[in-house]
Amino acid sequence: MPSIKQLAEQLAAGQISLDRFLQEVARPRTADLGDVQLDLDRPRRCGYPEVVYGEGKSVATIERIFRRQLESGVGALATRINAEQANQLSALFPAGHYEPIGRTFRIGSADAAEPNETSVVTHPGRVAIITAGTTDLPVAHEASETAQWMGAATWIIADVGVAGPHRLLARLDEIRTADAIVVVAGMEGALPSMVGGHVAAPVIAVPTSVGYGASLGGLAALLGMLNSCASNVAVVNIDAGFKAGYLAAMIANRKQ
Repeated sequence: MPSIKQLAEQLAAGQISLDRFLQEVARPRTADLGDVQLDLDRPRRCGYPEVVYGEGKSVATIERIFRRQLESGVGALATRINAEQANQLSALFPAGHYEPIGRTFRIGSADAAEPNETSVVTHPGRVAIITAGTTDLPVAHEASETAQWMGAATWIIADVGVAGPHRLLARLDEIRTADAIVVVAGMEGALPSMVGGHVAAPVIAVPTSVGYGASLGGLAALLGMLNSCASNVAVVNIDAGFKAGYLAAMIANRKQ
């Protein structure tokens, strides 16, 4: 199925009629890949292509999705990709990049051939990703890879949790240059509130399933973050680095 941009070019060149153009534009833009119904219209509606959740999917399924997306003129991203999947995907897509800590595999960038005009990136946004501890790094890297794929510049500041608050304070000047901030923490989940009280940017908090028994697999951190008194803190799901990176990139890329 040709893209809307390709159809417009064909119309301008007199290769198709106006009626044919309108019929094609009105047609649902979904690719039937057998076990997957790939949403090809998402870049137009939402600004960015569909992202693949890799856990539980075969490499053959991921390959079909990736090839169809690349054919449509957009990049591809899959999350929760294990080492075995990554080895096979790297052989199929030599230009792809696997990030083993965050378990992401991406090809190119999310730049759409026909972006939603309200989501056009005016300049690459800057996203700081902060972790309370080193055990939070897998979630932080997932966020970083997602935001980079969406065109944002990212950097990770690791192991600056509230047990040693001077570590965070020493990096505040750097953190304040970010357009959006992702804060990843387990245990009691206090770090986002501390960051939020020192910056003017939106803070996206990510609770992680890190901690001893009473952390309840990240539930304690989630509840602590939801109860933050810092007005600029919003919260995503437990271990949801992808969601945090996605939101942070959208915010950062739109900031004027």
